[in-house]
Amino acid sequence: MNIHEYQAKQLLREFKVPVPNGMLVEEGGDVGAKAVAAAEKLKSQFNPPVLVVKAQIHAGGRGKAGGVKVCKTLDDVKAAANTIMGKVLVTPQTDAAGKKVHKLWIEAGSDIKKEYYLGVVLDRALSQVVMMVSTEGGMEIEEVAHKSPEKIFRAIIDPTIGYQPFHGRKLALALGLPTELMREAVSFFGGVYNCFMQKDCSQVEINPMILTTDNKLFALDAKLNFDDNALFRHPDVVAMRDILEENAQDVEASKYDLAYIALDGNIGCLVNGAGLAMATLDIIKLNGGTPANFLDVGGGATKEKVTQAFKIILQDTKVKAILVNIFGGIMKCDVIADGVIAAAKEVQLKVPLVVRLEGTNVELGKKMLSESGLKIIPADDIGDAAKKVVEAAR
Repeated sequence: MNIHEYQAKQLLREFKVPVPNGMLVEEGGDVGAKAVAAAEKLKSQFNPPVLVVKAQIHAGGRGKAGGVKVCKTLDDVKAAANTIMGKVLVTPQTDAAGKKVHKLWIEAGSDIKKEYYLGVVLDRALSQVVMMVSTEGGMEIEEVAHKSPEKIFRAIIDPTIGYQPFHGRKLALALGLPTELMREAVSFFGGVYNCFMQKDCSQVEINPMILTTDNKLFALDAKLNFDDNALFRHPDVVAMRDILEENAQDVEASKYDLAYIALDGNIGCLVNGAGLAMATLDIIKLNGGTPANFLDVGGGATKEKVTQAFKIILQDTKVKAILVNIFGGIMKCDVIADGVIAAAKEVQLKVPLVVRLEGTNVELGKKMLSESGLKIIPADDIGDAAKKVVEAAR
């Protein structure tokens, strides 16, 4: 799960990580007037050198797409707000359709002396947390890694021991921070680590982290991603979910506890089990086809769940054929067959449907499909299924 920049800063503030002050403006009404009111309040309280109007979307690269404007006057703030709100931003982290701006963050600007990069991720090979910093703040870390890997410095943190002051000192020295800032830097890095661990993040990225002209550290931008499997522990984070930023099929799938990811192809896939789903995508590609989605109905899917899965797949107008690939262990093949039949009839299925069943009650499931009166293309195994669905999609 992703959240907006302003929400990420709200969480970082809970862990004593310094962030600039700002105010949220949402769509509706006189956006320019609301932005000016927010700017006036920030000016009266903090007297910033400039004000910044920032689009709030779940993607980086907003500035390059015109989604971030530095403003010297209230008139500039009004013009920027009216320009950005409702605009569709296409960035390197969005698809070609881009993302529409529904929220703005009006922020007190900072006198920036130096920009840095800070990121925290889990290294699955080491089973430890990696805190990365770079002097190349403001740049995509992938670009830095490609062009100047020597400028990325890492601290490996064993989660059983946790963050220690020496980790922070190591990172601060690598960035060349002033000696008098060592204590502040150690606290800053520790707060970011604690946020990562206590909120079950999958990623924390602060780009840039800045040093101001009066020698203060701030998280000028912030991106937090969360482990979906741990969200039950964090109702405060779940409350930050913005479904306007998500794919419509993803939102619908989450209502029925379906693991769904939209892809770019034209073959819809309905599979039980993540491993089998990945193998299904691979073998479709191997046979010259392109999957339209990853969809795992899980091991305990019901007839209703399968029906909803079909509806979600068919919301994608690019889908030209569907492959149902089920291995029935916990899941019984007759339950899947019942769901497939019900779904095909309810949605008045018009694209070719290839079904491969194996496992518990497989013969009963196949019998139900053959007697359903539907034009279903049966497959003997996964390889046969892939060949038939690729051909059908063509």
